Amino acid sequence: MAGRRFLSPLLIVLAWQAASSAGLISPQTLASPWQIGRTALALSADGTLGRNLLVSLGRAGAGFALAFAAGVVLALISGLSRLGEDVVDAPMQMLRTLPALALVPLFILWFGIGEVPKVALVALGGVFPIYLNLFKGIRSVDPKLLEMARTLRLGRRDTIRHVVLPGALPDLLVGLRLSVGISWLMLVVAEQVNASSGIGHMMMDAQDFLRTDIIMVGLLVYALLGLGSDQGVRWLERHLLRWQPPSPGYRA
Repeated sequence: MAGRRFLSPLLIVLAWQAASSAGLISPQTLASPWQIGRTALALSADGTLGRNLLVSLGRAGAGFALAFAAGVVLALISGLSRLGEDVVDAPMQMLRTLPALALVPLFILWFGIGEVPKVALVALGGVFPIYLNLFKGIRSVDPKLLEMARTLRLGRRDTIRHVVLPGALPDLLVGLRLSVGISWLMLVVAEQVNASSGIGHMMMDAQDFLRTDIIMVGLLVYALLGLGSDQGVRWLERHLLRWQPPSPGYRA
């Protein structure tokens, strides 16, 4: 039953509320679920939550769009050509090992303290899963399909369009799911660095006043955005990969 998935989270929330009501958890340490709900309604009513949410969505959307475009282009260059792999893959492997927080000072020096470094941080985090998974998908296309394309005398362009890219699509969608999740994580980092708006900025302001209820509202928003975007990619998978036979898998 689908309802069983929500049973354990519900029990955790009830235990949390009971501990808060009994005074076992201080409001300065962690606000109760009831207080978090009241705060969320208040922030929604006065427009604070909506304004900051729109700013965060704009940053995440712009950063993810850049990450998707760059990841696909670089993976195609690297995956479809040995020369392209020699030129592109080594720098990408080096860049993906750099800690994002270590690049924040450089991004501020290069781009200032406006929106550009925040969008760039989101894009930097999201580009690598797309690149790596699409590259792997291109190089893992079934050799029998490539042999069939040669038998049918398909040109290079038609082989890439009708064989390679459809064969790499499942891996691209896996990379897309990972990229969406990492983009939200990078947004959290970006919005806590010289930001004047956004969910992260709202949380940083709340920290100065020990408002754990506002901080928890922000975390809840990030969690719901992550869940919603992941469900969106899963919906995309179901529709784009309808030609694949369903995997039986293991179910207890």
